[in-house]
Amino acid sequence: EVEGVIITLDREERKMSLGMKQLIPDPWTDIKGRYPINSKHKATVRNFTNFGIFVELEEGVDGLIHISDLSWSKKIKHPAEFTKIGEILEVMVMDVDEENRRLSLGHKQLEENPWDVFETVFGINSIQKGTVISVNDKGAVVSLAYGVEGFAPSRHMKKDDNSSIKVDDVLDFKVIEFSKENKKIILSHTFSWKDDKAEKVEKTESNESVTKKAAPKAKRTAPKKVVETNENNTTLGDIAGELGKLKTEMEKSEKKK
Repeated sequence: EVEGVIITLDREERKMSLGMKQLIPDPWTDIKGRYPINSKHKATVRNFTNFGIFVELEEGVDGLIHISDLSWSKKIKHPAEFTKIGEILEVMVMDVDEENRRLSLGHKQLEENPWDVFETVFGINSIQKGTVISVNDKGAVVSLAYGVEGFAPSRHMKKDDNSSIKVDDVLDFKVIEFSKENKKIILSHTFSWKDDKAEKVEKTESNESVTKKAAPKAKRTAPKKVVETNENNTTLGDIAGELGKLKTEMEKSEKKK
């Protein structure tokens, strides 16, 4: 025996349709009161689609987490990369459509938007250490700190030795573009070493210039004055002769006395 509620009755055709779920209270009654916007709940993963995850909050109440609301930092191509059927996820209610019985849910909203902080960490022209996780014709996807991913266009993949970066390379990358709104970080490995070389050359030239300016100037030696002896100048012999004469005259003067 089963219990049911009569839904329709056709006396002429002697048919009726029954419903079993009508035996229990409608779970969508007072749905906005039990699941207000921004409230947090636990839900069970029931199914995947290319655009999101269907979860069950309770029997008869399902919701959808859009793929863009799974993670702030990771770029997820398919929900199966993020979770699996039967797993329990924490969710936040984003919107309630009572008429169509739809709940829009989010998972990443349980945490603060880390891109508010990333804006200062991954500033333009900053050098970041990253690991290359995939490479294609357009460029390379690079794993950075805090689980953030950046993209290096193909023209920015050249190494110092003229080779190109490859998967699993751990290299320095220069941030050349940051978009908080689009959650996008554009990187350049080429600029990381080219700019470093240019900076070193500039510092070397600057140091050489300072050294030249600071070098002491050679002292100029004043020309030695050459003393020329005039032919008419008195010699030592002349002086000695004069003194001799003076001495003789003094002796004569003493005798007369």
